[in-house]
Amino acid sequence: MRRAHYIDGMNRRTVLLSLSAAVASPRAALAAPIPLDELSRYVNGLTTAEATFTQVNGDGTIATGRLWLRRPGRIRFEYDPPDDALVIASGGQVAVFDPKSNQPPEQYPLARTPLNLILAARVDLDRARMVLSHREEGPTTRVVAQDPERPEYGTIELVFTAGPVALRQWIVRDDAGSETTVILGTLARGGDIPARVFDFVAEIERRQRR
Repeated sequence: MRRAHYIDGMNRRTVLLSLSAAVASPRAALAAPIPLDELSRYVNGLTTAEATFTQVNGDGTIATGRLWLRRPGRIRFEYDPPDDALVIASGGQVAVFDPKSNQPPEQYPLARTPLNLILAARVDLDRARMVLSHREEGPTTRVVAQDPERPEYGTIELVFTAGPVALRQWIVRDDAGSETTVILGTLARGGDIPARVFDFVAEIERRQRR
């Protein structure tokens, strides 16, 4: 994913504290973690969704934007200015568009990123060797998962709140040790998102016509 403007350490801590508070549910009482089968049903029910997001990169930069999700296998991240980048996953590939470059987008297999775990056609967090950690932390349930067939590709930590279940953020840790946190705004679920939103080949052609 792309990077945006740098925010100094104190401002970054302020932003992170504010975002963490936003994740907190009104139900502050401690409880057992949400069961894995319930979380699997929730993710499998995310057929389409749209939300704003804030992304915190491992180097201290912060970006904002909007994402569109259409499971299985499709997601689109549009980054706000001054970054203006675009990331699309579709057809088993991820395409990263750099607005400052005249080159074709960088592409790599979706299976090489842990985000593939929540874009799969069927998510089963009870699958053997998939979940590394499942815990309650304050008002949230946190699940650290990996591809059991490709653990070398890194992990994704999913953060949920209850009453009703909602995905609030994820943290991707890749094979190089880099960490990227995506904090979601309220997910608008179930809308009709056209397939063209995730067509990166059409996006390449559109940009070539500029």
